[in-house]
Amino acid sequence: MIRLDASTVFLQWAAGGMLGCWFTTRRREVGVGYGWLLRIIYVVMAGASSWIGFSGDGGAATRVRDVVSAVVAVVCLVGLVMSFVRRSSGNERFPVVLDIVPFVVGLVGLVAAGVDAGGADGTAIVRTVVGAVFLGFVSDAMLLGHWYLVQPGLPRRHVNDIVRAFLWVWPAEVLVMVVPTGMFSVFSGAVDDGWSGQLGWFWATCAVTTGVLGVVTLRALKERSYSAVMAATGLMYLAILTAFGTDLVARAVLAG
Repeated sequence: MIRLDASTVFLQWAAGGMLGCWFTTRRREVGVGYGWLLRIIYVVMAGASSWIGFSGDGGAATRVRDVVSAVVAVVCLVGLVMSFVRRSSGNERFPVVLDIVPFVVGLVGLVAAGVDAGGADGTAIVRTVVGAVFLGFVSDAMLLGHWYLVQPGLPRRHVNDIVRAFLWVWPAEVLVMVVPTGMFSVFSGAVDDGWSGQLGWFWATCAVTTGVLGVVTLRALKERSYSAVMAATGLMYLAILTAFGTDLVARAVLAG
């Protein structure tokens, strides 16, 4: 069985968020400030992951995760400083490939976190990695929607692309959470959620609602008015809540 660990969640969020950052900035059309925003956010999250992890007890796999979290924070910080320096010198050609490095490095820590979670290691690792991309992309979609207030002339295809990518990850996230021993075991009663099965149905509601919100967001973005982007951003706010319910509720229930 897996168990919920705050340090692992923060590392997932940081690694997946930086993958989403690279996904959006790779075409060099989004303003440099968007990259700054995301790197600052995920530096803090990766640092929090390491700090929380080292504050507690753990075995070898846990220590690997905590060290990797610190490295992810450093890599994000290096990218942030490099971008600042280049912008100050008049050169905005930031090597965007650096934004995917935190995810690549973070994979080592996510694998270690999956092993530390116990149970079926392969399943736990896949759940941890898929969850990282899932949480990172939904968060970045919301943040990118806000960025259109700063850069209103930005082509709408960027927010469309990241929402579509999130919708590709969504079924994978649901699937890995129902692979045995998974959420179907809560419905059957084989796993006791402590709430007479209510948390299982809450998870199912979150999972379905997350997909619906993603689809509705894409439909909203088809409208030509600028307010459509803001409506899409609001929908992604809701999707963040249901996405976290989809990922974290399953982890908490299966930890029992």
